[in-house]
Amino acid sequence: MKNLIIITVAAMAISFGKPPKYKTISFTVEGRCSMCKDRIQQALDKPGIRKAIYNLDEKTLTVAYNPKKLEEIQLHNLVAIAGHDTELVKASNAAYMALPDCCRYREGAKCDD
Repeated sequence: MKNLIIITVAAMAISFGKPPKYKTISFTVEGRCSMCKDRIQQALDKPGIRKAIYNLDEKTLTVAYNPKKLEEIQLHNLVAIAGHDTELVKASNAAYMALPDCCRYREGAKCDD
């Protein structure tokens, strides 16, 4: 009985001490400039997301997240709420029109940087 208790306590300690397993995915996001990059990355500064890096040249967002806390579609939705279309979710017209003029990628806007 004493051994069973020790094994149970040890198993609980191991399971509670495990860091979350993060999943890394990449997907396309529309953006034009460093302001877009900052906005996209800040939109994913949330619990359950380890890091989000937007590659402006390739229009690719790479996200490391905890799949036990978030689903992939939620990542797309967070970016769309910030005004940027992803390969799965289109930003609402209101969110898009709230972007600075130079960031309006649907209209072919160009930024200075």
